[in-house]
Amino acid sequence: MTVAITPPATQTAPGAGMALWMSTFSFTACFAVWTIFSIIGVQIKQNLGLTEAQFGLLAGTPILTGSLVRVFLGIWADQYGGRVVNLMVMLSAALATFLLSHAQTYPQFLLAALGVGMAGGSFAVGVAYVSKFFPKTKQGTALGIFGAGNVGAAVTKFAAPFVMIAYGWQTVAQVWAAALAVIAVIYFLLTRDDPELVERRRTGAKPVAAAMQFAPLKKLQVWRFALYYFFVFGAFVALALWLPHYLVGVYHLDIRTAGMLAAAYSIPGSLFRVFGGWLSDKIGARKVMYITFGISVVATFLLSYPPTSYVVDGVNGPIAFRLATGLVPFIVLLFCLGFAMSLGKAAVYKHIPVYYPDTIGSVGGLVGMVGGLGGFVLPIAFGALNDLTGVWTSCFMLLFVLVASALTWMHFAIRRMEHADAPQLGDLPELPEMAALHADLQPRPVSGASARARAATPATRGAP
Repeated sequence: MTVAITPPATQTAPGAGMALWMSTFSFTACFAVWTIFSIIGVQIKQNLGLTEAQFGLLAGTPILTGSLVRVFLGIWADQYGGRVVNLMVMLSAALATFLLSHAQTYPQFLLAALGVGMAGGSFAVGVAYVSKFFPKTKQGTALGIFGAGNVGAAVTKFAAPFVMIAYGWQTVAQVWAAALAVIAVIYFLLTRDDPELVERRRTGAKPVAAAMQFAPLKKLQVWRFALYYFFVFGAFVALALWLPHYLVGVYHLDIRTAGMLAAAYSIPGSLFRVFGGWLSDKIGARKVMYITFGISVVATFLLSYPPTSYVVDGVNGPIAFRLATGLVPFIVLLFCLGFAMSLGKAAVYKHIPVYYPDTIGSVGGLVGMVGGLGGFVLPIAFGALNDLTGVWTSCFMLLFVLVASALTWMHFAIRRMEHADAPQLGDLPELPEMAALHADLQPRPVSGASARARAATPATRGAP
């Protein structure tokens, strides 16, 4: 018989603190490896003479692997325990990252990048593992803290440029690989198995079957969550990979400065995820998603505007002026976008343990997979748009369309659910605040005597 065991409704399981903080630490290391091409890829592009689209493919290939494996890794984490699965994921990614330093041709780099991408699968494992230590009222905060491991992208942007300039990109790959392997062993030694796995071993119960794990994936709601995550996480990863290259190309910065400024996006996009988890617990994930998409629509619209020169026919002759986003306004808008995305990443995963407590691994894995695919598809799309349009801000134009579509779908889905739960809402006037005026404009009921008198009047009878 298959038994799904959940932690107590109001209690935190023993070992939760160590599981949370070590999982966050290991995920930070994995994310640093996962986004390594955001820095070393710039040098590799120059060495191999790659096009924009080829660079986008190289930077996005690790994201592809880390996304596709998330569903299966999430299910395995539910069945065999996240602790041992995460150890295997980290060690395999460390090996692939070390082998990357020996690649010489573009196909070899792509092959190595597929292996490096295993590091991205640690997220689905961590969600399934960490959530089982905490009650529902604290899962948003806990998963927000865990998800802050996205700051690993900023670690790579800060440190990798200095190592690469001093010792070469090969040393970056080797150092990152060694650090990941060491952290994997420390993580395994200091954590314990999740309470659900321990209870299954004690009782001899079987885990939820794989077929049942996949059942919720047929629901449209799961795919709607996945679209949200495609933007808040996939676009975050895509920009984390693309920004150093963007800053070098648009603002003509050196790679070290570009890496540090790109961290102004990666850091809020990671650390504020903790606040997003807490806020989702307090005011609800739905409201947080509205905040996320609202800020993102405005930010991506402003970032989409390309540098443009105008000539106006004035009274005294032509007046020429130019509109362009300077470096400082660009960083400010980027910070706001990263902040909004951080809230959304936590809010999306707040939904999953609440709606699908028995299939967190598969549902969380699918949502993470689709989100991760955004990190693969979007850098390629950014490069292709650059080649096609020759406009650097075309990447933000694409993101504006994406977030506007997600906001529209979310809003109408919520309206449908509200009307399904409360059909009487459909009887409300379009402008509820005008209800009193509508009532005053309605004809007053006529008494029986008055009606008979009016009926006897010829003028009344003849009125159309």
